[in-house]
Amino acid sequence: MYADTQNDITRQVVRAAQLLLAYGAESDLVEELSQRLGQALGLASVELSISSNSLVLTSLVHGRCVTTTRRIRQHGINMAVVCELQRICLLTEKGLYGPNDVRKRLAHIHPRTYPKWVLIPFVALSCGSFCHLSGGDATACSITFFASAIGMYVRLAMAAKHFNVLVNFAVTAFFTSMLAQVGFMYPLTTTPRLSVAASVLMLVPGFPMINAISDMVKGHMNVGIARWGQATLMTVASVIGITIAMQLGGLLK
Repeated sequence: MYADTQNDITRQVVRAAQLLLAYGAESDLVEELSQRLGQALGLASVELSISSNSLVLTSLVHGRCVTTTRRIRQHGINMAVVCELQRICLLTEKGLYGPNDVRKRLAHIHPRTYPKWVLIPFVALSCGSFCHLSGGDATACSITFFASAIGMYVRLAMAAKHFNVLVNFAVTAFFTSMLAQVGFMYPLTTTPRLSVAASVLMLVPGFPMINAISDMVKGHMNVGIARWGQATLMTVASVIGITIAMQLGGLLK
């Protein structure tokens, strides 16, 4: 294998690893797919070092090493991108893709997201369902639905304007909690507390916490701790927004 070919394949493998980390894949999966993709493209071995915001990849062919470093910028969780990268790896291992095909597929990977008119009502419906499962009456479920729908709209609007994720969570939690307190202001429901609790469940960072625990259990301690810290900060930001809203609503005295 020529040096230029090794350099080109190394860039493709590190790009795949960069996309996997940016869109929420766990560290063990990033290592596995990078090694499999590199070997399928002709590299003897691929070694990867992952940190919270960067990765270092080294490829080896006939005793020649190529090392490259990439910065990781989080783009949110998108399993469609992760699944597409796994598909590329599988097709390469089967011999259906060569280096040029992999390069073209990587260049055309773009995150696909649900439109707002689909995402908002379904998230609101899930929060309303949690309220119902917890024993909330029909009015409480309706309040939860509308409060979480407006809160999700605020969250998406702030994300589109690239606000810091912690500010986003705090503001979203504040508006959602303020709207959910209507059951305390007017005698509309006998379970107003369930509306306040269930309407902000959309802000629970479940996936980052699961990834953090998975990374720590599988030996990627530094990445796991970083992800756990980020998830904890997101939770704290939500609690701050909820607390301010409850103080203004007179629920905390």
